Amino acid sequence: MLCAIYKSARKAQTYIFVKTRDDFSSVPDGLMKTFGTPQLVTLVNLATKNKLAMADLEKVKANLDEAGFYLQLPPPQEDLLKTHKAEMEAKKEQGEL
Repeated sequence: MLCAIYKSARKAQTYIFVKTRDDFSSVPDGLMKTFGTPQLVTLVNLATKNKLAMADLEKVKANLDEAGFYLQLPPPQEDLLKTHKAEMEAKKEQGEL
């Protein structure tokens, strides 16, 4: 299964996978407006891949078959303050502070 991968001009680390190069007919208009002008990154043969860097391969294939596209969003940013507070609370409970 060949697919084209485009990055968003507006949203960092946001990508759309489509079955056919330059065919965005299956992508909702609202999403395309938010996504901005797609910039081609690469063409990939998913049949020859075992995994993808930032997406679940089987989920990508299923979405391409069912919806005609797959939207890859950036991973959520880690909340370092929340993590630090949780660590400090755990240390307090263990009597380390």
